[in-house]
Parts: sequence; structure tokens; C-alpha cells
Amino acid sequence: MPTSTKVGSVSRARYEEIIAEDRKLVEVDTKIQFRIGDHALEIEPMRPHGGSSPATGEELLGVQETLELYAEDIGVPYNQVRLNRQTASKWPAEYRIAGVSFEIHRILEKLDDRFDRIQNPPQHPRDGVPRWTQDAAKRQVGWRVDNPQTPQEKVEAIHDLAVDDQVAARVATDCLRHPSVAFQAAGDDTARHLFNKAQTDRWHQADEAEPVPERPENRVAPLVRQLDRTIDFLDLIGACHKFVAATGRLVPQMRGRRLSEDEREVIHRNVDRVRATCEWIVTAVDSGHLDMDEELAKLLRGE
Repeated sequence: MPTSTKVGSVSRARYEEIIAEDRKLVEVDTKIQFRIGDHALEIEPMRPHGGSSPATGEELLGVQETLELYAEDIGVPYNQVRLNRQTASKWPAEYRIAGVSFEIHRILEKLDDRFDRIQNPPQHPRDGVPRWTQDAAKRQVGWRVDNPQTPQEKVEAIHDLAVDDQVAARVATDCLRHPSVAFQAAGDDTARHLFNKAQTDRWHQADEAEPVPERPENRVAPLVRQLDRTIDFLDLIGACHKFVAATGRLVPQMRGRRLSEDEREVIHRNVDRVRATCEWIVTAVDSGHLDMDEELAKLLRGE
């Protein structure tokens, strides 16, 4: 906890009073939520998928219709009643933890070991005190957090915000203006290849825009075509180099190990694919024919 004498517009002492009071309110709210869920379960117990209530001599209302009636009569939205019933079914009364909000119980209900897990809250990053927060619970079940802390969480948050291509392009452009970021991005083979390809595509578009009859070829066009070929050539050489380097590192590690028949079969099958790929590369380079026959295509697909 920060050591300043004020939190927002109130003194620290007043802030602590508010926190103590509101924690009691949250605990009361949790009890209310579970109570509604328990009552909804009493009215409509959870059933196996496709199950039905025992016959009572009259046609029973469907589960949703019954819960909608119950929700309407107590003045609570149906979806809230449905969620309360679901969470109450996952947390028998003896496993519910006082001081832990209903929402945190709801998040952790996804875990098979929830009864043990809820007993061991993680340390809070601000003060190191073990306690549950919604973000801490979401991390346990692999959900997106509201306040990202780790680099991976921040990256995922940026991805969520940059779903739109225009937003993503703006973010990428702004980030690449930082030399250290551009340097790291250039170390990614795929990113570098796609950027170079996009650059040459833009040159092509600029060169082909508004064609003029009998206009002489743009003097950079041959350079662009050569650059395209150079990039593809370097990518292919890089792929070969990576395969050779990885093989040279991994094969010696098998010394003294006896592979099973199944393992040997898998390796033989993959070596056949590598051999066929190498022959295809040589044929394409020597003859310029890039098409592959159906047998080769199946082999490369692993069929």
C-alpha cells in the first residue's frame, strides 16, 4: 500500500474506514447472491443434460420458464438468477469462503480443484498480502485480466484492442518508430519477410497507378523485381540453413538411445518428406517448374 497520507480526496484513515465498511457490504451481497442461487436450485435442481423432472400428475414448466417466473417475482433479471443458480450448484455451502466475493467464486467455479485452490489465494502484487482479486481469479482460469501486469498480459490486451486493421497498423507504425523495437522486430524472420514483401507491393502499386500509354518503364521497376527475387532466394537459403543447423544439433543427442519401432517409423516417414521436398527444390531451381504432382503433394501433407 502506498505511504501517502491521502488516497484520492480522503485521508488514509478515512479510506481504511471505507474499505472496512464496504468489505462488509460485499460479504452481505455475496450471501444474498448465494441465497438466491440456493433458492433457484431448490425450485429447479440442476439436471443431467437432457434430463427431466419426475412426473407429478401435471405438466411441469420448463426450467427457463420457471426461473423466469421466479426472477420476475423477486424483481431480479433472469440472467442473474441463472448465474446465481449455476454458481451455487458448484459451491456447496461448506466450501464457500467468507470474505471472498460471489464474483470470485463464480470465476473459480471452472476449476476442478476449486475447493482447494480457493483456500490458497495468491500474493497481491501491490503489498504481497495473499488475497483474492478478480484479476487473480481470472489468471487461475486463463481469462483476460482487467489490469494487465505481466508482459504477456499486456501483449494480449494490445491484441484485443488492435483487432481492427487500421488500429493495428497505427500501433505497429508508432511502435516501429522506436529504434529498439524496430531492431527486435527485424530479428523475426516472418515479420521481416512480410514487411519487405509489403514494401515491394506498395512499389508495384505506385508504379502501376494511372498508367500512361507508351510510358517508359519506371526505372526502379527492375530493381523491385530483383529485390523480390532476392528476398525469396534468401528466405529459401535461410530455411535450408535452419534445417541443417537443427539436424546437426539434434542428431548427435541421440547417441546411445535405442528408438522403438514406432519412433523409427515416424522418423523414416518424415525423412521421406524431407527428401521429397529437397528433390522438389532442386527440380524447381533447375527447370523453373514449380508444380508438384499429386503423390508429392500427399507426401508433403503427411498423407
